[in-house]
Amino acid sequence: MKLPTRSKSYMIPEYSLTGDLLSYITCGLQYRYQNKGTLPPSKPVQRWFGEFIHGVMEEAYLDWKYQKKQSPWDWKEDIRPIEDQIDLRLQVRGLYPYDEDLFFSINQPGRNLTLDDLNEHDHKKLASARAEMAINIWGKDLFPLIDSSELLIKGIRPMPNFDKNTSRSNYYGINGVVDVLTSTKINSAHNQSNLYDFDNKIVNFIRKNMEESDDEDYEIIIDYKGMKRPPLKVSDPHSEDKWENHKQQILTYSWLRSKQEDSKANCAGIILYLNELVPSKEDLVLIKEEILNDMTDIPKDDEFSDDIELILEWQEDDKMPNLSEEFKKARSIRFIKINDEEREKALDKFDRVVNDIESSLVKEMKGCKIQDAWKAEADKRTCSACDFRTFCKNNSDITKDFKIP
Repeated sequence: MKLPTRSKSYMIPEYSLTGDLLSYITCGLQYRYQNKGTLPPSKPVQRWFGEFIHGVMEEAYLDWKYQKKQSPWDWKEDIRPIEDQIDLRLQVRGLYPYDEDLFFSINQPGRNLTLDDLNEHDHKKLASARAEMAINIWGKDLFPLIDSSELLIKGIRPMPNFDKNTSRSNYYGINGVVDVLTSTKINSAHNQSNLYDFDNKIVNFIRKNMEESDDEDYEIIIDYKGMKRPPLKVSDPHSEDKWENHKQQILTYSWLRSKQEDSKANCAGIILYLNELVPSKEDLVLIKEEILNDMTDIPKDDEFSDDIELILEWQEDDKMPNLSEEFKKARSIRFIKINDEEREKALDKFDRVVNDIESSLVKEMKGCKIQDAWKAEADKRTCSACDFRTFCKNNSDITKDFKIP
């Protein structure tokens, strides 16, 4: 009697929008070490702040929903307990801010502090200040609109350049987490609910940017970014084009959402760049450079002339200029128009990235060295902060002078 052989296991590779697509675009080799080699960065401050601000906004929404907290929220009584709750969660996962100027935790081992021990200086720390501004500037308009938050969406696509002899699968999966999903009738938002009306800044912003439409329901995909607003263009050809990448992320989210049964036909996107509410000195240096080189859409023409003057006159050794709240709000919000043509372009780019990753994986499986199988192309800022720069053959400016003692 001949026993049947066990069939070969079938696996569909799965890729996320942020963990894979955006990480690989930043640098393929860094992506290989961190995502495929499970070698996390030694100082993951950008990851810490991104997850911190997402967690704070999610918990703040739940507090608003179930405890009916009204704006403005008091930092010490309402916001600080949320901050430390989220920070404690991140510590359990091994994520810490690298600098006390960014965040001061009462949960730090050995301190045994309470909220009563905090002072005004702690309130001014960057992460806390941005969390407070995000809740008090955007939260009061955003929270009433939310239908779902932290919504996981998935889909599958044909594997690009599929080859039955080499490809791992004939399909691949895409997954992403939508920070906020909301629905509204753009031209009659004030009639839907007494929770919000024409004074809602987000509804007004959508109406201003949306083309003339009837009162059909629209879904709005909203994504938080713990970073400054990126420039419209990049000067270094090896630099990551964050402006375009963020647009493609929202477009891909919209495609994934369209595959779900309860989705609506009409869709638009909004990105909130929360660092703009409390810019750092480093942020302001870049904003100044972008204004001088016509690399930003906000401000434009004669808009915010007083703020432009303050920024252009500011020097790095000076105190931070007192920029207007309207200027900060305008820079912190971005509208993404969604249509079938733009969505297909975004999906084509995702396919190309997946093809590059899969090709590199196959090369490595066949015995190719890691640094030969994966592309290492990144801007100087990414390279200078990379833990693998000392042995990356593509970073010659650093490796040529590096000697093991």
